[in-house]
Amino acid sequence: MSAVEKNIAATQKLFAAFGAKDIPTILTYLDPEIGIEFYGPSVIPYAGFYSGMSDARRFFETVLSSVEINQFDAEEIYGTGDKVIVTGHLNLKALSTGRIIDSDFVHVITMRNERWLRFRDFMNTAVAVAAFS
Repeated sequence: MSAVEKNIAATQKLFAAFGAKDIPTILTYLDPEIGIEFYGPSVIPYAGFYSGMSDARRFFETVLSSVEINQFDAEEIYGTGDKVIVTGHLNLKALSTGRIIDSDFVHVITMRNERWLRFRDFMNTAVAVAAFS
């Protein structure tokens, strides 16, 4: 298996752990120097920049305690060099309001030693803002 294929496989395993709300397993696929960038205003509980494992744990705990996952489908996964790009669709319910977040997404992930080193999330944050407002 090539390095790119290993990176894609690790990403698929992390996504499965996310769907299962299994934070300890998620953390095993993160580099100790992980950086997470989730773009959007502070009304989105998990928006912001996170650095290191304790911040990453807090990010995933906040996401999973803020939304109910109705759909989180990775539709296409591409790998090149140390990057994995995932496109997909999500449908989440904001638990604080009961409103729906329905959006396509793109994740750009930089890998190191088959672990996420940098995670950037791009989605229609306007629908997330509306759902949490």
